[in-house]
Amino acid sequence: MKNFLRDALITLTIAVIIFLGLQITVQKFVVQGPSMIPSFNNGQLLLVNKVVYKFHEPERGDVIVFHPPGNMNGDLIKRIIGLPNETVRIEDGVVYIHKDGEVFPLDEPYIVEPIMGDFDGVTIPEGEYFVLGDNRNNSSDSRNGWTTSREDIIGKVWLSIWPPGDWGLAGNYSLQGQISSASSN
Repeated sequence: MKNFLRDALITLTIAVIIFLGLQITVQKFVVQGPSMIPSFNNGQLLLVNKVVYKFHEPERGDVIVFHPPGNMNGDLIKRIIGLPNETVRIEDGVVYIHKDGEVFPLDEPYIVEPIMGDFDGVTIPEGEYFVLGDNRNNSSDSRNGWTTSREDIIGKVWLSIWPPGDWGLAGNYSLQGQISSASSN
């Protein structure tokens, strides 16, 4: 009986530690609306890594969940396109990054429909990120005059867990490499 109680207490302690660890590091998020189609669908259940940005800064191409600016309700999901001190411009369906006096077009393999309408762009403030939905023609995003602050980012989308047909790692693309390789040419 003594061994049973000890084993039960050890098992319970391990379970509590795992539970608390998951609560601190991972959050579930349900996609609301069509703004991230085709990458993520309405009602899809995702797991968000809440600690990844304790170790490095958010990167271009990361899909993030964040607290919305202003009076918007509910957390949002979007893709980081522009980083602090850059300018994002959209012309003829192509996103351009203005960085250090150079201009780089983004190759975005997750976009199905070209963007309708141009965006002149503004310089992104320090500590802020320019975010866009993957369904560019049906997304309320940074083109509406707001950016996302570093403090409002909850985490990086990590895993899709529902529905079963969509199970797998999230579609985060390293768009940073496009600019790094273009500037070295």
